[in-house]
Amino acid sequence: MTATAEAIEMARIAARAADEKLATDVVVLDVSEQLVITDCFVIASAANERQVNAIVDNVEEKLRLAGHKPVRREGTREGRWTLLDYVDVVVHIQHDDERNFYALDRLWKDCPVITVDGIGAPAPSGDTGAPAPTGDTGAGAAAGGTTPVPDDAPGDR
Repeated sequence: MTATAEAIEMARIAARAADEKLATDVVVLDVSEQLVITDCFVIASAANERQVNAIVDNVEEKLRLAGHKPVRREGTREGRWTLLDYVDVVVHIQHDDERNFYALDRLWKDCPVITVDGIGAPAPSGDTGAPAPTGDTGAGAAAGGTTPVPDDAPGDR
């Protein structure tokens, strides 16, 4: 069994909403082969409790606008690890420390990753935080630059 199209779309909405609030290491996993109770996990992390709460608020708002309401919320008071249960999709927003300690990514490493267009895209201002080029080498990726790879490229798993 694979995740339903509706669950995948919900997970992508949640992932984009987390990314909008600068969540780090946003990943969407298809856990439907391993679990019968849900199809997808969205896992994202943040540097502090305030950011965890901002990400949670944005995820809830974007999914509410798409017509979805969580059936359960846990951990919102502490702001260290908040779980939003939408039945087909479970969203985990974790403080960096909890993300490293509990390592959900490693626990579910055998599950397929669902790609999400636009996650981790540079800010609209074009400032990526990378150092500016020091000169025109004309060598592109061979000189240490990167070449964007589309989401549907072979080997993108």
